[in-house]
Amino acid sequence: MCFGVRDALRVLGEIARPAEVTIHGELVHNPEVLRALDRRGFHRSPEATRGVPATPVVLVTAHGISDRERARLAAAGKTLVDTTCPLVRTVHAAARQLAAEGRRVIVVGRRGHVEVRGITEDLRDPIVLEAPGEARPWPEPRLGIVCQSTTPPALALEVVAAVRATNPGTDVRFVDTICSPTRARLAAVQALLPHIDMLVVVGGAASNNTRQLALAAAARSVRAVHVETAADLDPATLAGAERIGLTAGTSTLPATVDAVAARLAAFAAARAPTAART
Repeated sequence: MCFGVRDALRVLGEIARPAEVTIHGELVHNPEVLRALDRRGFHRSPEATRGVPATPVVLVTAHGISDRERARLAAAGKTLVDTTCPLVRTVHAAARQLAAEGRRVIVVGRRGHVEVRGITEDLRDPIVLEAPGEARPWPEPRLGIVCQSTTPPALALEVVAAVRATNPGTDVRFVDTICSPTRARLAAVQALLPHIDMLVVVGGAASNNTRQLALAAAARSVRAVHVETAADLDPATLAGAERIGLTAGTSTLPATVDAVAARLAAFAAARAPTAART
């Protein structure tokens, strides 16, 4: 796990009365973690909700929220426990700085994602781009670009290049706000891909950084299997694979990764006698 997720879970572990706390959306996009929090008695509000939680305490997740939403909850008399990842705070700060410079801000990321929503809600007329093909000419003389923290570096550079190409003569300033855990995980996968013919990626189905790991494999023509738990791993999907790589998203529990690794090892052991006979 990345340190932002670990820190958020540590804060939750220290809360003595979970029933008095509403988690504002999903703490992380990991069903196993969410089920464990539900068992402890925490309340959860949907990410897109704009209602007021009934509990006296509201916990802001690692994905962060906008200052506007934070002020709304405080005005409703709620005590906020803020577990926003420091690296997500860096994105917010960079976006605010670009706006203060008189730039229209572009966020490279997934539309509707909770982190992206938190960034854009504090901006005037922001733009969200998911791919370089979405870039087009804008009338503003000054543009600023930041990234959702889990954006693949290569994608970010492609989008920036497309914005500059479609806006010649425009003052475009890019602030690279991709987090270091995302960079390290993607770099590790890229180094692994030449040595394998299948990649098993462990993480929540809604996790952006987990999804990007699977896409990185597909881009190199390596088959990728995305699972949330060891129980999701079907031996039939491994047919034909001789060298299997294993990676996980930054919000995946270490125990889950270990369980998937053990299941893969069991599959390999079961195949060994057959291979020996042939």
